[in-house]
Amino acid sequence: MSEKQTASGPGGGDTAFRKTWDKAEYAAKAAAHEAKEKEEGRLRYEAKLAGKKYFRRASTPPDAKDTSARMSRLDVGAQVGKTMLVPAGAAVGKRGKGAGFYCPDCDLTYKDSLQLVEHFNSRQHLLKVGETGEVKVARVEEVRERLRWLARKRREEVGGEVVDLGERLERRREVEERERDEKRRKRNEKRRKNKGVIKKEDL
Repeated sequence: MSEKQTASGPGGGDTAFRKTWDKAEYAAKAAAHEAKEKEEGRLRYEAKLAGKKYFRRASTPPDAKDTSARMSRLDVGAQVGKTMLVPAGAAVGKRGKGAGFYCPDCDLTYKDSLQLVEHFNSRQHLLKVGETGEVKVARVEEVRERLRWLARKRREEVGGEVVDLGERLERRREVEERERDEKRRKRNEKRRKNKGVIKKEDL
């Protein structure tokens, strides 16, 4: 007798249409999930003992770098006394560019500089700019190198200054004399130019 042919293949059954599950893979996933929950429970307990509130950490991108100190000062006073055109409806909420301090990375506007600084130090902003929020612990040699660099920078900034009072007064006198000579020269040029114009008009 010939074998019965069905839509699912020879011999009947529905193994061709039914999905088969890899039990080992799902067991590993379940174990990983259970370990994650156990670790989170431990962190919650430790935070509670310390009197703090536990926040689940957001996943960080793999190419994120450690948070580092800003190399330049925040210039929050640059816009003082200036007029700014803002789009209609910009005064409602923080989202979008409006009147105030704008963060282009997060598309948020803050009304005062304190809020802006707090935002720049927040985890939300650090993740947007590709930083982990973790600070790298510096080795002793790195600290020494940084201190040497700061000392060199300070020497370069102070290099032009003179400590002796007599020398400072002499330099100041020379600068004032040069400024007076320059003003005198410009004044004389202006007078000569005006005299030339008057003489031409008289002719």
